[in-house]
Amino acid sequence: MIIAKDIKKKYGNLEILKGVNLTISKGEFVSIVGASGAGKSTLLHILGTLDKTDFGTLNISGQDPFQLSSKKLAVFRNTQFGFVFQFHNLLPEFTALENVCMPGLIGKRPEKEVKDEAMALLEKFGLEKRAEHKPSELSGGEQQRVSVARALINKPAIIFADEPTGNLDSNNAHQMHELFLQLNKDMNITFVVVTHNPEFADMAHRKIEMKDGMIIS
Repeated sequence: MIIAKDIKKKYGNLEILKGVNLTISKGEFVSIVGASGAGKSTLLHILGTLDKTDFGTLNISGQDPFQLSSKKLAVFRNTQFGFVFQFHNLLPEFTALENVCMPGLIGKRPEKEVKDEAMALLEKFGLEKRAEHKPSELSGGEQQRVSVARALINKPAIIFADEPTGNLDSNNAHQMHELFLQLNKDMNITFVVVTHNPEFADMAHRKIEMKDGMIIS
């Protein structure tokens, strides 16, 4: 599903990725670990097309996304990927339901269909009674579950997650770990997760370790 070859990335004179090669299969759950500054998040952002390579190639589902126009790339990203970050990035002026709907509405899907699916996802995560609450009225664990529901609204093939439980207490973090694994199993979604949490990293089908911009194991 994902083939990255000789990926290199610099910011100014600082070389962040030094020739990364990585293949990820459909339905695989992959964790990426390593010390801060190893290049984990940069790699994740390139795989998710949020950032571009300086050198190397990326192939996702048989297509090089960086050969697409910016408009077509935005559509590709919106329909193929879901994103979950350490900071949930929910829009504060919108309700939980509206936040979950956002990627579907951006994709110009029918509003009723998107709302029905968003509500079903909130129910799945035990948040149906919180649908009309704004992020400031939700706990940290609830906010992150809303962000996962938002990531799922367009039925993505791949979910990219960058420290998704970094801001949660141990109980909420464990529940989020279990939720990701269940979604991977039930929906066959490919997961690529950057994490400093050793318990979470070890739950993955495969753990990739990075150091100084390279994959070392």
